Amino acid sequence: MPIPASQPLPPSSDNADDGAGGTVTDSLVEANQRYAASFTDPGMDARPVRRVAVVSCMDARIDLHAALGLKLGDCHTIRNAGGVVTDDIIRSLTISQRALGTRSVVLIHHTTCGLLGLTEDFRHDLAAEVGQRPTWAVEAFKDLDEDVRQSMQRVRTSPFLLHTDDVRGFVFDVTTGLLREIDPQD
Repeated sequence: MPIPASQPLPPSSDNADDGAGGTVTDSLVEANQRYAASFTDPGMDARPVRRVAVVSCMDARIDLHAALGLKLGDCHTIRNAGGVVTDDIIRSLTISQRALGTRSVVLIHHTTCGLLGLTEDFRHDLAAEVGQRPTWAVEAFKDLDEDVRQSMQRVRTSPFLLHTDDVRGFVFDVTTGLLREIDPQD
């Protein structure tokens, strides 16, 4: 039994192929070839210039660099479904801080997130469909602000992270482009 998406994709010929009979991946590889033809090594180090790691949702509507005024090399960008702080996010933040010098963490959830309204039933339905139970949690939530607070708390209490004093959380409004800061104490 297929698991329905919360919102169907808009009709587009771009969803299945590039219009020339190739796949979307083929068109991405071709775009990379054009990019590489004029690429010059920016001469940057792997350490982010602004010493910040941004954790956000993978939602395609969020252009983090543009929304935050960031340039190539300014930050580490870590994304997953919902922008929730999972063990893998802690792993990435730990490497970001301990090996690559970041000091600040910015957490960004967003309005109309696909995880709003999902439940752990998603995992159970998936297990019934494919015959194998996922080893990961869905990490769905009903309250954006509360989940941002939980994510801030997970970062602040991780024993692996060196820098937990500058951890701030926000909700990005996908219709206005504005960030709304979440008070960790509310």
